[in-house]
Amino acid sequence: MAVIHTHHCSKFYWTSNLEAGGEKPLRCDHYGKCFSAAGIPTKHNRLHSGEKRFQCQQCGKRFSQAGHLKQHKRTHSEEKPFECGQCGKCFREAGHLTRHKRIHSGEKPFECKQCGKCFSQAGNLTAHKRTHSGEKPFECDLCSKRFSQPGNLTAHKRTHSGEKPFQCEQCGKCFREAGHLTRHKRTHSGEKPFKCKQCGKCFSQAGCLTKHKRTHSGDKGFQCDQCGKCFSEAGRLTSHKRTHTGEKPIVCYLCGKCFGETGHLTTHNRTHNGQRIFECDQCSKCFRVVGHPTKHKRTYSEKKTFKCDQCGKGFSKAGHLTIHKRTHTGEKPFECDQCGRCFSRTGHLTTHKRTHSGEKPFECEKCGKDFSDAGSLRRHERIHSGEKPFECDKCGKCFTQAGNLRRHKGIHMYSSEKQFTCEQPEDFYSISDLLNDIKEIKQEN
Repeated sequence: MAVIHTHHCSKFYWTSNLEAGGEKPLRCDHYGKCFSAAGIPTKHNRLHSGEKRFQCQQCGKRFSQAGHLKQHKRTHSEEKPFECGQCGKCFREAGHLTRHKRIHSGEKPFECKQCGKCFSQAGNLTAHKRTHSGEKPFECDLCSKRFSQPGNLTAHKRTHSGEKPFQCEQCGKCFREAGHLTRHKRTHSGEKPFKCKQCGKCFSQAGCLTKHKRTHSGDKGFQCDQCGKCFSEAGRLTSHKRTHTGEKPIVCYLCGKCFGETGHLTTHNRTHNGQRIFECDQCSKCFRVVGHPTKHKRTYSEKKTFKCDQCGKGFSKAGHLTIHKRTHTGEKPFECDQCGRCFSRTGHLTTHKRTHSGEKPFECEKCGKDFSDAGSLRRHERIHSGEKPFECDKCGKCFTQAGNLRRHKGIHMYSSEKQFTCEQPEDFYSISDLLNDIKEIKQEN
């Protein structure tokens, strides 16, 4: 019987494992790794020496083992010789097929000794263990942020480079991570592969199913250490904590306004682009915020139980009545701290303040002109679209603005005896136009 010596590990190995009863008597002291075959220590020695004697003729990449080169060549040929007998999916390596089969069998042979959680892949267990140890061995060389997995670091680096290498073939949208593209594709296919065993509801993402399951269990494992409020998701707890700290880390790059949640920024961005994507299915009115159509629909069904004691006008909410009453009382509780001007609504004050700051956060996508409020942008956009939604019920003339229609109607007040036809070609109807028309009508009478 012969022995083999590995120079880097200073260890002798038996050339046969038969006498060891099928065990692995060959051990590397460098890593503590064991081998059952005599040829493997020779291959293993190349890990220490760095020798890579097998080279790919197509791309020049080198490998320490012939088997690794063989596997690599399939990336050029796209050969996938290992097929799953259950679903027909094919793989380049036998090991990949073995791992895939555990999806069907549900087998999770790798168990964490600390918490008992099981995994289908050894690599997932290794990554999981770092959640206990807090180890983050992968560091970004640009911002020094650390990660527990190399894949997370790779994805993070794309936030610096702006690279989005994964493109959807259907809509062209690009993503930083392959997993994000996979999830996105389900928006086209409608696929929802994650099913709740309790109620049968299906989801397109595993995370959404996990959150949904908590609605059955009532589990709210994320508690605020300041007020004791509990949440079913870690992200909601993080957002909630900002209500205590006042932290607003999410910044709008157009106007600099800060937010505590990304969803609030998404909604805010629509004030810049004028986008209104949520439509009422009863009247086709559009809104910027997802919940606003629901609130709007209540105007059709809700009783207007809050009546104004001065004019009798009804409202569905007490807050709306409070605002309305200020039209009677003249109350203007919101004061500008720069010029002292007062307003009846906070939104009017916000718009007014932009006259001091010069801020114009609402930009026209067609010509680039900026405006200080969303209403001005909407009126301006009608110049491009040619839309004239305000029609005179007397003569049929149309206007782009309600104010122009109101001013126009004044000329009909002086022509009640005969039909009046407007011949004014311009859309904008100024005060001087109104006075001239009234003067002409008086002269005719």
